[in-house]
Parts: sequence; structure tokens; C-alpha cells
Amino acid sequence: MSDAPAWNAAARDAAGRTGAGPGGTAACAPADGAPSPDAAVASALTVPVAAREGARLLGPAEVRALADELGLRPTKRLGQNFVHDANTVRRIVRAADLAPDDVVLEVGPGLGSLTLGLLEAAGAVCAVEIDPLLAGRLPVTVADRAPALADRLHVVTADALRVQATDLPVEPTALVANLPYNVGVPVVLHLLAELPSVRRGLVMVQAEVAERLAAGPGSRAYGVPSAKLAWYAAARRAGPVPRAVFWPVPNVDSGLLAFTRHDPPPGDRAAVFAVVDAAFAQRRKVLRSALSGWAGSPAAAEDALRAAGIDPTARAERLAITDFARLAAARPE
Repeated sequence: MSDAPAWNAAARDAAGRTGAGPGGTAACAPADGAPSPDAAVASALTVPVAAREGARLLGPAEVRALADELGLRPTKRLGQNFVHDANTVRRIVRAADLAPDDVVLEVGPGLGSLTLGLLEAAGAVCAVEIDPLLAGRLPVTVADRAPALADRLHVVTADALRVQATDLPVEPTALVANLPYNVGVPVVLHLLAELPSVRRGLVMVQAEVAERLAAGPGSRAYGVPSAKLAWYAAARRAGPVPRAVFWPVPNVDSGLLAFTRHDPPPGDRAAVFAVVDAAFAQRRKVLRSALSGWAGSPAAAEDALRAAGIDPTARAERLAITDFARLAAARPE
């Protein structure tokens, strides 16, 4: 269907607002510095409808149709569960709190459900997709359903677990993604390590993973993922996501995790992460015993713990990332 009637209606609206008469003749002179009524009408005539209406988001029927067109059968190996609910997409985009100049890194865009919503809110979206079939189709979907926003999209066919800053055509400021369940934690940690320009994020992961990543010291869910994420950022749970909004429907619950980057504690990250791994490898043991291999002996572990101001009879889940950093610095040579 032609867009001409809509353009004409926009032109009439603009004429009415500016006082333009028939043929675009102004009824009164514009104020200094203000655009002329003729310019306003011309602008209304040249702005595509899609630019005013935004992207047409995907629903269940469109998602299935795209999958059928591509001969796609979602696989567990790639963690492919596609969001097909437009309201969920809008909710995620609102929760991400993006600015017009943000450059969003989206991992695993799939068929483009979330991509379309992100393009409306951000200055650019860099979509990293491991599946060449989906990576090739995404620009076509965006051109069809959000033509005025298509120039904001950059697609990189790559494994997010191996991507580096030099692989990306733009510098992302935010990570917003529906992450595959099987690689959610390593993807988040890898991207925060490799892309210091990413200052905040909102990711959809398995609900249990969101709980673990957001957990603080002293809680049962606190562990290696929580401590390592805390090196980079402060994290919080941002709400549940029902199973019914995905195709195919997953066997687990999902949740949103929000994070904001902060400065890491003093110390060497690799050394700190090594003591985190060692401490949680035997989390039921007191640290004096759990860290004996890391330090060389139980006595050496106790000396390091006391030097760091940590009770040798404490357990790993009691230590914050700052405690681990002090402990790494106190490791005997």
C-alpha cells in the first residue's frame, strides 16, 4: 500500500500548525531563527512513515514465518529460544534505559525480535551472531520492518566468546541481549573484560543464573560468577521473564540481570580470579584448608589470610571481591 496518503496527511498537519495557506503560502512571517512553514511542510513530506512510527516488532506469527522461510529448527547447542512477544521486547528496552547516543551490543540477535526494539531507542546496534544464516537474514528483516532505522544496524558474524574490540565496527556503550542459556556467564565476563567501553547492561539469562550473578557475600547463591562479575560491575536482578514469551518454550525460567560498571579493586585480575577459583573449589571447607594448594600449605594459607585481615576459619562465600583482592596481594612468593 502506498505511503502517499499518510505523507499528505502529515503535510496538512504541518500546514495547519504553521498557518500555511493553499500552496504552502505562509499566513504570517516566521520568528527569527524559526524554520519557514514551507520548510516544515517539505520536512513532513520527506520524512518516511517508518521514521515516525518506529519499527514493526515481531509477533509469534512473524517469528514462525521467518523460521520457516530459513528452514530453521532452533537448537539447544546454540541455545536458540526466540522471543516472540512484542510487549516483552518493549519492557526489556525500557528497563535498559538507553540514551539516544548509546551504542548497544546485542549478542545472539536471532530472528531480530529484540534488535528491532533496540534500534528505536539507541543510536546504533551492533549485533554479534554466531549463526551465519541468521546473521545474513537480520539486515533484511530490519530493512523490511524498520527501513528508517536500518543504517543504525551493524552485524558481525562471530562467536561472542571470542570477539574482541577490534572485531567490532563501533565502540559499544551498553550490552543488551537475550543470551543463550548455556553460555550466559562466560559471555558476560568475557565481554566486560574485552570491551571497557561497555558501561552498563541488561541481559536475559536463566533465572537461576541471574540469581547467582546478582548474589552478594553471605548468600547461598554467591559463588565464582558473583565474585568475578563484582570485579567489573554492580549487578541486580531486574525481574522475571515468563516462559510463554519464547519459541520454543524453554524448560527453565528466565530473568533479567542489570549491571553498571565500576572501577575494579586494586590488584591483578588474573591473580584475584585464581584465588576466587581456589576458594570456591572447596567452598564447604574453611579458607585455611581450601586455600592450602593455592598458598602451598595450610600454614602459608593462614599467614596470607591473616595478612589480608581475613579470618582463616571463614568460608569463601563470606568474602567480597575486595577481600579476594587483598588476599591475592598477600599470597606468599
